[in-house]
Amino acid sequence: MAITFIPLLLAILLAIGVPVAATLGLISFFGLWQRGLPSVSAIQSMFASLDSFSLMAVPFYILAGNIMQAGGISTRLVRLANALVGWLRGGLGSAAVLTSMIFACISGSSSATTAAVGATTIPAMAKKGYPKPFAASLVAASGELGAIIPPSLPMIIYGLVTNVSIGSLFIAGIIPGVMIGSSLILLVLVWAAVAGFDKTEAVSPRQWIAGVFSALWDSLLALFMPVLILGGIYSGIFTPTEASVVAVGYGLIVSLFVYREVSLPEMGQVFVRSALTSAGILLIVAVAAAFGFVLTINRIPQQVGLWISMIAQDPITFLILVNILLLVVGMFLETLAAIVILGPILVPVAASFGIDPVHFGIIMIANLAIGMLTPPIGVNLFIASEVAGLKVEQMIRSLLVFIAVLIVNLALISYLPILSTALL
Repeated sequence: MAITFIPLLLAILLAIGVPVAATLGLISFFGLWQRGLPSVSAIQSMFASLDSFSLMAVPFYILAGNIMQAGGISTRLVRLANALVGWLRGGLGSAAVLTSMIFACISGSSSATTAAVGATTIPAMAKKGYPKPFAASLVAASGELGAIIPPSLPMIIYGLVTNVSIGSLFIAGIIPGVMIGSSLILLVLVWAAVAGFDKTEAVSPRQWIAGVFSALWDSLLALFMPVLILGGIYSGIFTPTEASVVAVGYGLIVSLFVYREVSLPEMGQVFVRSALTSAGILLIVAVAAAFGFVLTINRIPQQVGLWISMIAQDPITFLILVNILLLVVGMFLETLAAIVILGPILVPVAASFGIDPVHFGIIMIANLAIGMLTPPIGVNLFIASEVAGLKVEQMIRSLLVFIAVLIVNLALISYLPILSTALL
């Protein structure tokens, strides 16, 4: 009975607009009451889930990303990317993707990457003749790299709820992230050549080298941050959680005392904004733990696994079904919420088909990241449309092309596990 009742109640509450955290909490308490168990069990699960050293990385990476955005670091990264590829037709759009890839190494957040890069590049692309819907769609699509390129908040949450190494997930995300970014750059270059926008003037090798060195010198401290974060993690100097604290400290020093583009009162607003964002995410994580407890006592993961096993007889069919499910779920549920709800259910089933949990994590995150571009929940879509001053409907035609490219990348990630495991 629970396997039909709980998903039905979940769908109804979400459909009528009940917040995700409240939905999971209500179902958890009701599920315990139905089985005659004390409601304090849900409270205990919630507090136990928050008592985690690894989870501390979430608020710190959010804060680090917001500091980068306010402190002028993102602007310098855009200048460097434009100096590298801006001489190409389609170079400014390529620079937007390249900046998103670099910024993703700092923020760990898709929405933060979209907001920081979009605020600078969308107006610049519009001035250079890019159709605004194309520019906004490009920034929204490249913003999803914040969820795939490490350090990534979805990877941290996935690692926590499925007991998978966060460090391994970070390493596994490198090649897929670079592959997705490269495919978006290729799409921009082809589109610009065919449509005939973003005309550029010829640049001599000497001028290009001079421009790159000038932009590189100006952004040297900004570039050192991803080197510091990822280098420290992979060399074993500090953990992903400790790296998030280092990122905040470094960002504060550079923003306040070197670039001096943000004042102390403005930095106070950055802290408040980061605290509010973090509180929302951590509340979802807490109630999801209680929800997971209810699922476990009702043996729903085992029943779902048995149901899928009856339909899918091999890993290929299983991944097709899961990818379709996640693409639909990603349209209606925020990425982190989808991970905490579905991760504990799907990972054991994937393991029964011989799929590595780290590889499956990259599949799940890359899939749900596409949901950041699709209405009605797509966060990146709404951020980009707001920055561009467009209605979402105006972006749909160009957005569909980017979504198609991302789905092709998802298929490659799903069926070529070496892309995720080669560096492990």
